[in-house]
Amino acid sequence: MSRWKALPGELDPRVRQLVVRLRRLKDHSGLSLRQLAAKTGYSASSWERYLGGRSLPPREAVEAMARIGGADPTRLLALHEVAAEAWGEGRAGTSAPEGSDAPNAPVASEATEATGTAGTAGAAGTAGAAGTAGAAHTVEVVGALQAAGADDTGPYNLAAPNEETRQGRSLRVALVAGAVALVLAVSSAVLLAVRLTDGDSRASATPLGSATSSVSPSPSPSGPRTYACEVERIDGRWYAGNSRTRDAVLAEGLAGPEVAEAQCLLRRAGFAPGVVDGIFGPHTKSAVEQLQKRAGLVVDGIIGRHTWGALRR
Repeated sequence: MSRWKALPGELDPRVRQLVVRLRRLKDHSGLSLRQLAAKTGYSASSWERYLGGRSLPPREAVEAMARIGGADPTRLLALHEVAAEAWGEGRAGTSAPEGSDAPNAPVASEATEATGTAGTAGAAGTAGAAGTAGAAHTVEVVGALQAAGADDTGPYNLAAPNEETRQGRSLRVALVAGAVALVLAVSSAVLLAVRLTDGDSRASATPLGSATSSVSPSPSPSGPRTYACEVERIDGRWYAGNSRTRDAVLAEGLAGPEVAEAQCLLRRAGFAPGVVDGIFGPHTKSAVEQLQKRAGLVVDGIIGRHTWGALRR
C-alpha cells in the first residue's frame, strides 16, 4: 500500500472525502501513476495533482478511476459533485496557492491531457449547476453521498474538522432546535384554539338541534349558583324573573338562567325540582315529567314549546 503525503490543511473536507476515496481506489488497483495515466488518458503528473489535493479531477477522470477500482461510478460521482461545489466556493473566495495549478487546467506539454479538457468543462459546469440548483438538489446530493458509505477510517483519515466546520455544525444544531421549538409553539397554540372553540361550541349547543336555546355553562367549581324566584303574572302568563323564553329547548345536563326559570315555575306548579340552581339534573327532569303527565303532553322530560306553555299558563 502506498504511503501518501498529507493533504493540504486548507483543503475543504468535502474535497478531502473525494481525494481519500480516489487514493483508496488507486491502491486497490495496484497501478502506478504511469499505468493509471495509460488507462485513463490523464497524465501521471495530473494524477499526482489530483491525488495530492492540489487540483480537482474532472468528472471523466473520476468515472474512469471508479471503473478501474471496481467501484460504483454513481456514488463516486455524487462525491465529486459535492467536492466540485466546495472547490468552486473556495476558489471564488480565495486565490489559488502559490505553485498550485488551477482546478482541471491541462498541462500544455502533455498530449495525454487533451482528452481531459472536456472533463474540465464538465466539472466546472457541474460546480456551477450545484451552486444554482437549490436546496432540493443539495438534499439529493447529500443523500447520495451518505449512500456511498464514505467514511474516514483507515490510513486515509481526514483531518479533524476546522473551526469553520464546527461553527457550521453548531449553526445546524441551533436551526434544528429552533425549528423544533417553533413546531411545539405552533402545536400548543393550535391545541389551545381547538379547546377554546370546542368549549364555545359546547356552551352554545342545544339538544335536538334547536337554535333558540341560550344555555350558560355549568357553575364554577367555587360553588353552585342559586337563582331567585320572583314569580309574577304578566299578560296572562307566569314569569319568575330569570328568563322570558317560551321555546328554548332544555334537557338533562344543561345549565343556565332558562333552567332556573323552569325550576321556579315547576315549583310554583307544585312540582319539586330541587334547588333552584339553574342546573337541569335528575330532580328537575322528574318534576318536568310529572308536569307533562298532568298536562297531557308527551312525557319525555324535555322542556320544549308545549311544556313552556304548560309552565307559564
